[in-house]
Amino acid sequence: MLEIVEDHDGETYRAVYTVKFADIIYVLHVFHKKAKKGVTTPAHEIDKIKARLKQAEEVYETWKRQKL
Repeated sequence: MLEIVEDHDGETYRAVYTVKFADIIYVLHVFHKKAKKGVTTPAHEIDKIKARLKQAEEVYETWKRQKL
């Protein structure tokens, strides 16, 4: 997984995506980082990303089987 962090007008935004799959890029989660201190991604955001990665893996496997 890769993460893009961008600051704009004093606010921080993050996009988490994966390029693990051939031919497809899944954007797993994009969010506005609201914490004023620390750079750690909040646990509830990480949980959401992990759940979406699992779902993306399942969808990709189904797509790959249908493509063959």
